[in-house]
Amino acid sequence: MNLKPFLYVCSFASVGLFSCQEKASDSKFTSLPEGVKFIEPSYIDTTVNPADDFYAYANGAWMKNNAIPASETRWGSFNLLEDFNKKALKGLLEEAAAKKGASKGSPEQMVGDVYRSGMDSVAIDKAGVTAIQSELDKINAITDSKSLLNEITREATSGMNPLFGFYVGPDDKNVTNNICNLYQGGLGLPDRDYYLKNEPREKDIRAKYLVHMAKMLQLSGEAEADAAKHATTIMNMETAMAKVSMDRVTMRDPYKVYNKLTLADLTAKTPGIDWKEMMTNMMVTNQDTLLVAQPDFFVALSSMIKQTPIDDWKVYLKWHLISGMAGYLSKDFDQENFEFYGKTMRGQQEQKPRWKRVLSVVDGSVGDQLGKMYTDKYFTAAAKKRMMELVDNLQVAFEARIKTLDWMSDSTKAKANEKLHSFIKKIGYPDKWRDYKGLEIVGDSYMKNILASNAFDYKYMISKLGKPVDKTEWGMTPPTVNAYYNPAFNEIVFPAGILQYPFFDLSVDDAAIYGGIGAVIGHEMTHGFDDQGCQYAADGNLKNWWSDEDKSRFDAKTKMVKEQYDGYTILDNKHVNGALTLGENIADLGGVTIAYDAFKLTKQGKGQEKIDGFTPEQRFFLSWAQVWRQNIRDEEAAQRLVTDPHSPGQHRCNGPLSNFAPFYAAYNVKEGNKMFKPEAQRAKVW
Repeated sequence: MNLKPFLYVCSFASVGLFSCQEKASDSKFTSLPEGVKFIEPSYIDTTVNPADDFYAYANGAWMKNNAIPASETRWGSFNLLEDFNKKALKGLLEEAAAKKGASKGSPEQMVGDVYRSGMDSVAIDKAGVTAIQSELDKINAITDSKSLLNEITREATSGMNPLFGFYVGPDDKNVTNNICNLYQGGLGLPDRDYYLKNEPREKDIRAKYLVHMAKMLQLSGEAEADAAKHATTIMNMETAMAKVSMDRVTMRDPYKVYNKLTLADLTAKTPGIDWKEMMTNMMVTNQDTLLVAQPDFFVALSSMIKQTPIDDWKVYLKWHLISGMAGYLSKDFDQENFEFYGKTMRGQQEQKPRWKRVLSVVDGSVGDQLGKMYTDKYFTAAAKKRMMELVDNLQVAFEARIKTLDWMSDSTKAKANEKLHSFIKKIGYPDKWRDYKGLEIVGDSYMKNILASNAFDYKYMISKLGKPVDKTEWGMTPPTVNAYYNPAFNEIVFPAGILQYPFFDLSVDDAAIYGGIGAVIGHEMTHGFDDQGCQYAADGNLKNWWSDEDKSRFDAKTKMVKEQYDGYTILDNKHVNGALTLGENIADLGGVTIAYDAFKLTKQGKGQEKIDGFTPEQRFFLSWAQVWRQNIRDEEAAQRLVTDPHSPGQHRCNGPLSNFAPFYAAYNVKEGNKMFKPEAQRAKVW
């Protein structure tokens, strides 16, 4: 689904299988797995002083005993959560695929046919590259810059965006109106840094990327020498695009990516590209302005289109089509694609089972149909009711913190509270399901379903133009194990998929609940007030609601957070990027702080009864820490340092706690302990 590039999507986990001692429950997913405690003492490494490294203390024994499966790049608590969902969904998929005579357009028919066609590897292998031959033929028919631009726009309407991103969404400064947005793109590697840095890892990846491109082009029928030559051409073109691409830290500034231009103004800036004609070809009518996130990129792109030989562009587009579709093609393409993007880039040793990969495609193409089936069977009204209570309690705790802030004036506090109480709360699944009328899904062609779904999604997106923004829409499907904050809607969203262990369970104590899902709720709420979210007002519009003095004090406090995380390292002394991860780090700090305040208002939070030898406060922090347990491959960790706005797991756990006095009290943290920070050096924002 087309999520806004800086929508605050908080990725908590990777997918995976159960570890040997963890078994799935057959009951509603709010039940704990058999034999597992919500806070598991056996995961603790008692040889570690919790005041020195709480992450290693809370999770060390688990980490030593749980190797990363070959099909995974990370392995942690969230794998259990993802695996339950995937096993539950697999049952629904297989049942739908086996069902005969389901009415056309029903959830069972659409879900079942996408899954059946995706699992038919014999037919997919037999088709080979011919599955996309008609697409390749259109690229091969390009003769000049006009037909090149026509092909680029045609591919955009088919859900393929080889050069730039395009989406329709709320105008940040007028969020009741939808507007067209253009976003830089064009790269086959995850980030501009992979083309521009000359450190050993980046140089090695570039060399292997060249080999990978050549192999894929050979699979498509090119001679070895031609494929190698074309790979170099593509690398040169992508490197040129990387040089004019905006970096990820700069893109975090919503004002720097808010550039409203008329079609005439953009055309004047990009000679050779008529944007009125481009928009017409992309099915956009009656729109005279658009938002261009990175104007310099499009200026440079217009020069490239004029100066780069047409044959080079044809090679470039061919490569991106094959690469983008490789996962849906025959085994030779699919495996080579995995060898580079899975093994080389992320350290993954073997492919995930086919059913898991096809499941992801079902979720991406007819996700609301699958979501209906999932929530009907697995989501309980009791879970939704309890979750709403928790959200309300966190809201009360957040309001109390705002009232007592010593660095914010009363007038700004009033506006902060207005925003807090304007949150739209979405829990479980949408009130209004998406209508898939007009989408033709068949049971005998995977590629037809992929292309049909892409085209359907594009037309659905375009249909939003000229209509009021629909705030009932969700940016994630119900089975998704995630949560997010959307500044334009000023909403916090918790899909059904995340409302289970290790975050949530109806049967466990408040300390465990508030340290788990409570901190997630607080995290998403805090995104409305992090360094990006704080620039959006209660109505969702990008506009200042701060006094100059208050904003200056806020910036000084967030600067402390940035500098704290800049100092953290992983691997061979590779530093966390405190500027890239700032929003998530502020949200982690706010999440655990606000959740703790809300927990202390409960009966358990006011008492001192121990469970498994731990006080309520200790259990709260253990719940927080065990959520983050994971082992991760070096390649995956290195890539995430460049691309992920979240800090590494151990720093997400320990970083906020090192600033938090109640943690010091709970685990007797004193001067001389590694997690101790002098009072003046502790970052405190919300």
